Amino acid sequence: MRRPGRLPGLALLAMVAPLALGGCGVPTEDSPRPIEPSVVIGSYEGPMAATSPGAVVERLFFTRDNQLVPVDRRVANVPAPQRHLGDLVAGPTAQERDAGVDSALGGTSYITGVQLHNGTAVVGLSVDNPIRNDETLAYGQIVCTLAARADIVAVQFTQDGRTLEVPRGDGALTSAPLTEDDYVSLIAER
Repeated sequence: MRRPGRLPGLALLAMVAPLALGGCGVPTEDSPRPIEPSVVIGSYEGPMAATSPGAVVERLFFTRDNQLVPVDRRVANVPAPQRHLGDLVAGPTAQERDAGVDSALGGTSYITGVQLHNGTAVVGLSVDNPIRNDETLAYGQIVCTLAARADIVAVQFTQDGRTLEVPRGDGALTSAPLTEDDYVSLIAER
């Protein structure tokens, strides 16, 4: 039951709010005006090139003289792991090939996908996988490329739902998750 003469809480607030805000010192304006963005310390304030090469570095590992060579490409956004691996398998660009970079990988049809499980990238390979288990550089390219990502700490290979044994940089076979450290002896110094 409501007592006569009392306003409900919301009605009272609606009446009092404009009075309270009117005295806060912020002037009112008849039309909106643009607000200049604030400066972030350390932000770039110069002009951007019309042909900006990309905002993010995508690191890929290719080969040269039987070693793994890191190649950084500029891309617009961080690619998904599947796309990142697709860029690797597509091989070096003409400019990279002119610089002597090559690949131990050929074609994408044998990679069935990449799934992330608690920071481990699980790379599925088809049954007709052309990479032999003695092709250390090919596996090293995949592991080092995916492990260069901030969201991946290790890489493991599967085929038909079973974990595969693949070679580490020292040639020893393992089914354990692999990292760039497993191939450090094959990575060329810059």
